[in-house]
Amino acid sequence: MIAKKVAANAVALLVALFFAFPTYWMVATALKPRSELLTTGYDLIPFSVTNANFTTAWTKPGFLGALGNSLLVSLTAVLAALVVGLLAAVALSRMRFRGRKGFVMMMLVAQMAPFEALLIPMFLMMRDLDLLNRLPSLTLIYFAVTLPFCAWTLRGFVNGIPLELEEAAMVDGCGRWGAFRRVTLPLLGPGLVATSVFAFVTAWNEFLFALSLIRDQDLQTLPVWLSGFQSQFGTDWGGAMAASALFTLPVLVFFLIVQRKMVTGVTAGAVKG
Repeated sequence: MIAKKVAANAVALLVALFFAFPTYWMVATALKPRSELLTTGYDLIPFSVTNANFTTAWTKPGFLGALGNSLLVSLTAVLAALVVGLLAAVALSRMRFRGRKGFVMMMLVAQMAPFEALLIPMFLMMRDLDLLNRLPSLTLIYFAVTLPFCAWTLRGFVNGIPLELEEAAMVDGCGRWGAFRRVTLPLLGPGLVATSVFAFVTAWNEFLFALSLIRDQDLQTLPVWLSGFQSQFGTDWGGAMAASALFTLPVLVFFLIVQRKMVTGVTAGAVKG
């Protein structure tokens, strides 16, 4: 029994190290002096540590503007997708209407569509509507991209909440909206948090639409801004890694804040019989 636990813990540790290594490599590279980045050998543990790369990334023109644009676009799109997705999830879970299964299948197909296949139709539509080079158009696209995921995921959480709880609240005098607000919505808290994290990461990391639809440098998002470390003279790997570390901080902070509820939401489906 002890041997099985040791083996399981060893495997879990190896898996954790495997997924954590890219992040460690990024931070270690960001802390290395430029003279050590271009050598043939590469030490896993940097012996010389410098903050010059972070200074370069922080002072690079457009960083704060791109950070604000990314936060504005991602948060607005995800909040809107959560609200609309929650209403759609409740309708698909609690109501019975013609074409419901087909609509659910359409949402699944929409999630499977690659961004590259949607780029040209989205670009042509935004061009015809004169919405190119505008942050609201990018927000609208991120909303459309994350909405199917939010609706599909939240539908599973709503299905996990017994309908009898709402019916009991309605018997006690609550209306349908009151039963949902007082009973179902509080129980959906972990699911909303888990869904919002994954949706936010999707919008935060998106590069293709931001590069194609936004031309003004003052309106570019962080993923597009990061591409500025590569030029015709080469790539500033130290600055790029430092900027990437700064790029991950908002997501990391958001994850740490909602970590407990996210873990509960991700594992909720495994404990409901």
